[in-house]
Amino acid sequence: MNAAEPSPAPQFREIFTFPDTAERQLRRALQKLDAALAEQRAAIAAFRAEIGALDQAVAGLGRSALGLRDGLAEAATETEKARRAAWKLEATAGKMEALRAR
Repeated sequence: MNAAEPSPAPQFREIFTFPDTAERQLRRALQKLDAALAEQRAAIAAFRAEIGALDQAVAGLGRSALGLRDGLAEAATETEKARRAAWKLEATAGKMEALRAR
């Protein structure tokens, strides 16, 4: 080795780890459980909100169906009135034709 060259630096690093005790493992497991329970609560709340929205949508569809039914019943009644009026006009026209033909 040359005196002008610096000495090589060590190429390793030591990592020290603390022993993983049962208490630390339990504490981490409880933290993960708490986090999972919080996620589950949020998911259940979101699910309930969606069920509520679905309930409102179904109720709206029910009201729309009732309105449609009522509208169709009214249209059927009006159609029947128009049909009767048309028959009366046809009968009147027939009578007028008969009078004119005399």
